[in-house]
Amino acid sequence: MKIIHSPQVMTAWSLRLKREGVTVGFVPTMGALHDGHRALIRAARLRCDALVVSIFVNPTQFGPTEDLTTYPRPLANDRRLCREEGVDLCFEPSVAAMYPEGFQTTIAVPAIARRWEGEARPHHFAGVATVVTKLFGMVRPDLALFGQKDYQQAALIRRLVKDLNMGVEIIVYPTVREKDGLAMSSRNVYLSPEQRIIAATLYKSLRAGAEAMRKGTTDVQAIQSAMATRIAQTSILTVDYLAVCDPLTLDPLSSVVSRAVLLGAVRLGSVRLIDNLVVAAPRTRIEQRVRPR
Repeated sequence: MKIIHSPQVMTAWSLRLKREGVTVGFVPTMGALHDGHRALIRAARLRCDALVVSIFVNPTQFGPTEDLTTYPRPLANDRRLCREEGVDLCFEPSVAAMYPEGFQTTIAVPAIARRWEGEARPHHFAGVATVVTKLFGMVRPDLALFGQKDYQQAALIRRLVKDLNMGVEIIVYPTVREKDGLAMSSRNVYLSPEQRIIAATLYKSLRAGAEAMRKGTTDVQAIQSAMATRIAQTSILTVDYLAVCDPLTLDPLSSVVSRAVLLGAVRLGSVRLIDNLVVAAPRTRIEQRVRPR
């Protein structure tokens, strides 16, 4: 496995392969790789000839009170996982290489970024959109994989790629979960043993909302109530939001006709957890809505 730090060398490597007809796949990460990343890398490995994984803790997507300085950076373990999964190149640019002196440009995708995570973390998505744009320019991938666990981020990147005609195929891979349903995340290492047991409550609340939909509930307030009731059984969780949204625009729905994405964010001590489920309404109800009169 090659390790490259220079953006210029990264681009030259990729362009040389593409001239030879090689398809380049890309999995961008901030390191602290876990089995969710492993699943992404394996899925990418099946879809391309040459696979690049980037490891870069992007400072522009952290707020002033967030965990930039303490974010886990187990680089040796990350490289080991990449080697085990057959990654061809690990791209590890420095902050100075990504944001040299005089850097001024920021990318914004305002319609998708303004709600949910955007409200809780006002500068986060501008940092994400900017770093992804730069990484795509350096790596020149044919395809890139992102996890569904960060649903709003994936929706934003799809919009970004479409609007700017980047020509990168975006593949969103299903959330990888622990046995109790907790979505795998690099930040789960912050959880104490007691918090770890409670953390799966967020997923269970989304399941409660999904179950309400499957039983025929179309009213969004009722679905949100089902989710909130499950959260309320654990007094130490603080809700940031529980939302029922359009899967494409992430606009809040007033009632569910066909499909919805259930979004949730909670705080457990100093740890913030996010998760989501995409749920289809029962087929019989969809058929009733579209049947000609």
